[in-house]
Amino acid sequence: MVEWISQLASAYEIHIYGQRVEDLDPSKFTLHRIPKLPGPHLFNFLWWFAANRLRREWDQRFRGIRYDLVFSPGPNCLDADALSVHIVFAEYMRRIMSEPASEQRTIWNGPRRLHRALYYRLAAFLERCAYTNPNITLILIAKRTGAALAKHYGRRDSCPVVYVGLDHETFNSARRAALREKARAELGLGNDRFILLLIGNDWRNKGIPVLLNALAELRDLKVDLLFVTSEDPTPWREIVSARNLDERIRALPPRQDVEFYYAAADVYVGPSLEDTFALPPAEAMCCGLPAIVSSANGTSEIITHGLDGLILDDPRDASGLAAMIRRLYEDRGFREELGQRAAETTRKYTWENNGRELAAIFEGILARKSGLAAETLTQEP
Repeated sequence: MVEWISQLASAYEIHIYGQRVEDLDPSKFTLHRIPKLPGPHLFNFLWWFAANRLRREWDQRFRGIRYDLVFSPGPNCLDADALSVHIVFAEYMRRIMSEPASEQRTIWNGPRRLHRALYYRLAAFLERCAYTNPNITLILIAKRTGAALAKHYGRRDSCPVVYVGLDHETFNSARRAALREKARAELGLGNDRFILLLIGNDWRNKGIPVLLNALAELRDLKVDLLFVTSEDPTPWREIVSARNLDERIRALPPRQDVEFYYAAADVYVGPSLEDTFALPPAEAMCCGLPAIVSSANGTSEIITHGLDGLILDDPRDASGLAAMIRRLYEDRGFREELGQRAAETTRKYTWENNGRELAAIFEGILARKSGLAAETLTQEP
């Protein structure tokens, strides 16, 4: 979102209503800060949902601020003209509820998981309120989201798709090569180890179970996994120990220079059960790192299987995933060719292009609103 609105700052007067804003030039925007409510996230979100609406109405009524267009990432307000859809919680919840009863208990049990369940249900309710409104333009970051919107909310109109841009100055093959020796040395990775990388939270959804099963099938290879996450690794450590993979799996904290991890890795693996569009595999491709993603990940839409990446059709197919990893391990030529073509594919996905695409969408919305206003005036007596 920071990149998107930064691209639009020269063409529009932008007012931001938010609780925390980082990495933005304050001279280009007007920031209206909403205080953060201490306590559970659910309570803070409910406060935020009401407070940002009240604050905007106050500014319009008493400060004379008039907005031509309201844009929100997700259903954070129901009076928006445009929403970008980064996840469909109804589909995400459907996937969770389709898990075996034993798995559901481990997902939902406990105060924190109960809090998460309540938050997801609230998000799905707000989705229904917002996504069924034909006057709100929905901006997708992957085509596959359209199917979920049609399935859960009957939204079948053609929604614009804006594939997320990439920072090519930070993520590129030359930088990855320059950082590789230092990154592997700092992480204590031997030159004989073949390193898989996965970045993200919600370990079940990101595909850790199937990845562990695949690693169990690859015991004869010197393959290790780096899992970069801000979550507590304790819940999945039991699975790791049960498969005797403790020496092959490392949980690492996120870092600002995420390209450090791409440099250390040999392959990026993202067998997500559900992902609208995961940015890490796209960034890895940009770095010339071969990537494996599941067909349930929207990033697969920018990949041609076998040409610039590998797509796992069934995100629960551990044997299929193991076969893909084995091929990349054993065939260095194929691995390098896949990485080179991945870098070429991602060159067209830039933040500058995103800015132009969004500007065109916004101009279309403004033209539509202007036409409706003119039509209303002509109908008045």
